[in-house]
Amino acid sequence: MIKGFAMLKIGSVGWIEKDSITPCGPLDAICRPLAVAPCTSDLHTCYEGGIGERHNMFLGHEAVGEIIEVGSLVKDFKIGDKVIAPAITPDWNATESQRGFAQHSNGALSGWKFSNFKDGVFAEKFHVNDADGNLAHLPKGVSPIEAVMLCDMVTTGFHCAENAEIKPGETVAVIGLGPVGLMACAGANAMGASEIYGIDCIDFRANVAKDYYGLTHYVNFTDGPFPKQILELTNNRGVDKVLIAGGGLTTIGEACECIVNGGIVSNVNYLGSGESITIPRLAWNVGMGHKTIKGGLTPGGRYRMEKLARLLQTKKLDVNPIITHKLDGFDKIEESLAMMKDKPKNLIKPAVNIN
Repeated sequence: MIKGFAMLKIGSVGWIEKDSITPCGPLDAICRPLAVAPCTSDLHTCYEGGIGERHNMFLGHEAVGEIIEVGSLVKDFKIGDKVIAPAITPDWNATESQRGFAQHSNGALSGWKFSNFKDGVFAEKFHVNDADGNLAHLPKGVSPIEAVMLCDMVTTGFHCAENAEIKPGETVAVIGLGPVGLMACAGANAMGASEIYGIDCIDFRANVAKDYYGLTHYVNFTDGPFPKQILELTNNRGVDKVLIAGGGLTTIGEACECIVNGGIVSNVNYLGSGESITIPRLAWNVGMGHKTIKGGLTPGGRYRMEKLARLLQTKKLDVNPIITHKLDGFDKIEESLAMMKDKPKNLIKPAVNIN
């Protein structure tokens, strides 16, 4: 039997035991977790039903693990290897992967398997498809609890910046300064943004963004509509790019209000409820403002994890400031998810060290 922390149904979570785990095929691997982290996406899935009803499904899609079983055709990994398991584990032979959109291999968002339509990593064992294509070796000098930030937070935040096609010297606004938003700031800063405007309401997170990730201006949305504040700060010009890492159904429209004509709005925010996205007609310049809206699920796979891991290894990126709560022990997974839900003071991201 395998013990894990699961979504029992929409609105209900708990510990369960199961005797089912996907068989380890010739290209696959089975791992035990060394470090895991909960995600806001888990909350959308569990408590909002963002992807529909799920029953007795192990949660979690951020893990560093140790291989305990490996398929006969796996070339680059062996039992005992410590590995990063990204949140997105595509099927690399799918035609969508060959088109450059592996995140959607064999269906929309289907590269996202863990805790979507397959048991996640909050369990004593978890399965990884296409081990050579999806796992990455844990680099020397990088701890499991640091590396687990790469699985989703770092890659998603950087993807948000990449999708915005930020050029050196451009001005950028980042909506939401949670862990993904902070990594979006870091990505924008690395790509050469001259000014980064962080939109949030928690001063602590803004200070972390300023101290570590290149934030130059803080816009508190409780002080008034943030598009108006952005326009005032930029002499009514607006910013070149907007990165969305939080918000709701009106946020994309609000982002359009504060970008220049020809600008890009890049969204990685998981919209877990509601029916329609609202974009005011005039904010989009009656449809003719050359304002591009992009929404993207982060890429996954080994190559991307290895690239991002090198940023930690070379100290070009420090993820420790976003890991505000470190817990020890497999049984602390439940507490870590509760933290994401209850948001204690000065929380950015909890992580659980299991080994």
